[in-house]
Order: sequence, then structure tokens, then C-alpha cells
Amino acid sequence: MNAQELRDKTPDQLRDELANLKKEAFNLRFQQATGQLENPARLRSVRRDAARVKTILNEQARNAAE
Repeated sequence: MNAQELRDKTPDQLRDELANLKKEAFNLRFQQATGQLENPARLRSVRRDAARVKTILNEQARNAAE
């Protein structure tokens, strides 16, 4: 997922995407704790995608306030 794809989405779609990423991160952390995590790199990419979504949401909120 790249930033341009996220910028094309509406704030509601971004919030839904963020919720899905948080759920996935929780599940991955749970798998890691129980030793069932097959792809540890996915944990990092999910965290970064969530941060990317939050950044885009903050940019859009800042632009709307101006």
C-alpha cells in the first residue's frame, strides 16, 4: 500500500482501513506470543501501513482546517 493510493481514499475509508490494520496487528502479536507467527516481517509492514494511514488522515484534517 503506497501513500498515493491512500490519498485517493475518503477519510471514512481511511478510518476503516486503520481499524482493519489494528485488528491485523493484534492478531499478529497474538500469533507471535504463542509462537505461531510464520512471517515476522508482516508485523513490521502492518505497523508501518497503520502509521501511513494516520499520517494521511492528519494531513487531510490539517488541510481541511486551513
